[in-house]
Amino acid sequence: MVVGVLRLTLYLPENHSLKGKRQVLRSIKARVRDKFNVSIAESDDHDMWQRAELGICQVGNDRAFVDSALREVVNFIERLGLAPLGEEQLEIISY
Repeated sequence: MVVGVLRLTLYLPENHSLKGKRQVLRSIKARVRDKFNVSIAESDDHDMWQRAELGICQVGNDRAFVDSALREVVNFIERLGLAPLGEEQLEIISY
């Protein structure tokens, strides 16, 4: 079993409230869940209006598949154009 965990930072420079932040994140998370078979959640920076951190997880039996699936998610989020991407940290663990 291979588990891939991606921490992705998003910047929301035009956002001025937590309500606006939640709306953008809700849209991103719903679209990612609809298109990919991954788990996704806000994992940090809960009270910051203009920054968010998403945790995205993919489980599979092939390291290359897990890696490419998570990279596709990053590309998809970037193409949505709802929030500029910041730092990304990818960790792949084999069990």
